[in-house]
Amino acid sequence: MPPIREMLAETGITEQQWRVLRVLAEYGPQNSSTLASRASLLFPSLTRIARTMQQKGLITLSRDDEDRRRQTIAITSLGQQIIDEKVDQAAQIVEGFRQKLGAEKYEALLDTLALLDPNNSEG
Repeated sequence: MPPIREMLAETGITEQQWRVLRVLAEYGPQNSSTLASRASLLFPSLTRIARTMQQKGLITLSRDDEDRRRQTIAITSLGQQIIDEKVDQAAQIVEGFRQKLGAEKYEALLDTLALLDPNNSEG
């Protein structure tokens, strides 16, 4: 994680906030439960993190018109700008991990981490 933390230090966002932005950039607006799962966050943690991110102007929160208990979270242009500015650096960090581990160990690591995903039926 040190390379990721170093990259994020310049942005003023946390690792968890980065994961939220990455998921929103990849999948688009979504409800809190889905976002928490995809970003590997506990729902109560996402609630707190989302509040902070909204205050920073990185995401928007909107209530569902039909079910007021549900809210949709979307990335803002400022949040997308952070993703766009750091995507190449993040890719270089991942490539560094791959080179250090070798392709086979890197893929095995990803497979092992996928077992921790609560949405993974194999785990």
